[in-house]
Amino acid sequence: MDNYEYTELLKVLNKKLQNIKDILSPDDIKARLKEIEELEAGENFWSDIAKATELGKEKNRLLSRLAKYSRAKGAIEDANELYEMASEEDDTDTLQTLYSDAGKLEEIVKKTEIEVMLSNEHDAFNAIVSIHPGAGGTESQDWASILYRMYLRWAELKGFKVEVLDYQDGEEAGIKDVSFIIRGENAYGYLKVENGIHRLVRISPFDSNAKRHTSFASVMVSPEIDDNINIVIEDKDIRVDTYRASGAGGQHVNKTESAIRITHIATNIVVQCQNDRSQHKNRDTAMKMLKSRLYEYELEKQQAEIDGKPKSEIGWGHQIRSYVLQPYQQIKDTRSNIGYSNVSAILDGDLDQMIEDVLISMAR
Repeated sequence: MDNYEYTELLKVLNKKLQNIKDILSPDDIKARLKEIEELEAGENFWSDIAKATELGKEKNRLLSRLAKYSRAKGAIEDANELYEMASEEDDTDTLQTLYSDAGKLEEIVKKTEIEVMLSNEHDAFNAIVSIHPGAGGTESQDWASILYRMYLRWAELKGFKVEVLDYQDGEEAGIKDVSFIIRGENAYGYLKVENGIHRLVRISPFDSNAKRHTSFASVMVSPEIDDNINIVIEDKDIRVDTYRASGAGGQHVNKTESAIRITHIATNIVVQCQNDRSQHKNRDTAMKMLKSRLYEYELEKQQAEIDGKPKSEIGWGHQIRSYVLQPYQQIKDTRSNIGYSNVSAILDGDLDQMIEDVLISMAR
């Protein structure tokens, strides 16, 4: 690295820091912290324990955001000042040290970008993920199973826990439907960008003529909401169907109609669960899934209104990523517009780089 390259790097990093500042609004955070501290000083603050607890959580989130921004700001300001002094004094040793530490400086800023992107209240929640194959029978069902394995491997690599809520085997291969919870720090914050249609292009292993096929699968991600978020669903708002469970589970599975499917009539959101032998437990789980999906739907609707998008664009129906295995190998995300050649690694769960690139591009 030389003077010109380092100067250009500082320009980029200063621009990124300004972008972080614009998103974060440190002055607004400080003003809100002052409001909370004034409320905490009130003698009746703990008369409403639930409200006091929520304010405490909000305060911690805001302090954490401010600390992350201050750390990156300090690192960039120090680098700017040192570089200016070293250049004026022609201090080659200091300049070489700055060049050597350039990668670390970039990493500090990028890490801060990601942490800021994941600082919304619901980002900390666990994630409920559902994968549905598109039209195409066995080929699409196999693609759905590949995506399922990809997310399981991602969770494993991050040390997250997975609980399967619903699993239906495909007729020949793959899966007809799967829903599962991934529990871990910022699970929803990361996986929310996976909402949408995933497209696969490959030579089908199920085609004796070895033709190239295009398959689709939808991925739906919603936050596992806690009891503090009150979502009211009345009986008249839903249709409940029972059916015999399928897939792994022993002989008992197919003997009783323990599986539950719930349709929310207004939004046409459908959830189903057959994880337990008890119909009652499956219904409780399905209702929890529905509440999470409705919460996600409302979040998307609010964001769409902010972005000025039409109502038709709300939901999970847009293609977000293409996975091309033939005639070349590349995964390309439509949001970041970045292509990745490490296809095998990504399908084996190495998703963080791709997800982080999307988070950063969506915030700009």
